[in-house]
Amino acid sequence: MKTNIPRIVAVSSGKGGVGKTNFVVNIALVFRSMQKRVLLMDADIGLSNIDIMFGVAPKYNIKHLLSGEKSIKDIIVKTSEGIDIIPASSGIRELTQLSYGQKMKIIEELENIDKNYDIFLIDTGAGISDNVTFFCSAAHDTIVIVTPEPTSIADAYALIKVLYKEYGEQNFRIVVNSVRNHKEAKETFKKLSMVTERFLGISIDWLGELPYDEKIKEAVISQKPYITLYPTSEFSKKLAEIAKQFLKIEVDLLKGGMQFFLKKALNK
Repeated sequence: MKTNIPRIVAVSSGKGGVGKTNFVVNIALVFRSMQKRVLLMDADIGLSNIDIMFGVAPKYNIKHLLSGEKSIKDIIVKTSEGIDIIPASSGIRELTQLSYGQKMKIIEELENIDKNYDIFLIDTGAGISDNVTFFCSAAHDTIVIVTPEPTSIADAYALIKVLYKEYGEQNFRIVVNSVRNHKEAKETFKKLSMVTERFLGISIDWLGELPYDEKIKEAVISQKPYITLYPTSEFSKKLAEIAKQFLKIEVDLLKGGMQFFLKKALNK
């Protein structure tokens, strides 16, 4: 049954440089190829990256929304690939820590458009800043991107710990990125899973793995999404598997719309 309520998905990571934004951009395109209406928000609010990876130059961004100069409909950028983007601002230090009033402004504006989309992807910043935890705790799902590096595993655990202990979040879907093989991916997931079960008493969910691919850098430099350039690569195939697996996971969208789920973050 069509609910007209978007599935809100935060994509985050404990540290930067693990391929989070590349994952968000490309899985958005996979969802679009599956006939899903996708809204993608660049929620690393002081640093804009999503627009660069799509090769677009937004006239307006989140700064204009928060100042009251523009509405959310005014700042949304429509890409040629069929993805709608809410762009971040670049180099605006004061937006790296949103105030309560600014969060409320975002909530009110998002509620005006929630029936237009099936999936609302939020590309958060990395780490455990207030902005990151706000958007993650506001979503139906949090996808955590991790790599085999020990620092990435440790920082991913730190993010999960904060979201669980301070916000009561328990739905964590793990994607292991930049792996050499399946064994390395599973070992990485096992390490993260063991510490979350031992020290937090919660289970995390395996969502999938993505291989290391040197061509990802080439795609970023060319300012074109990877899967549009290399649709038949192993990375693209694995990404499609992850998207299909994700859509099989059921969440209760009928508890409320965009406002309900974003407001719960403000009440923590």
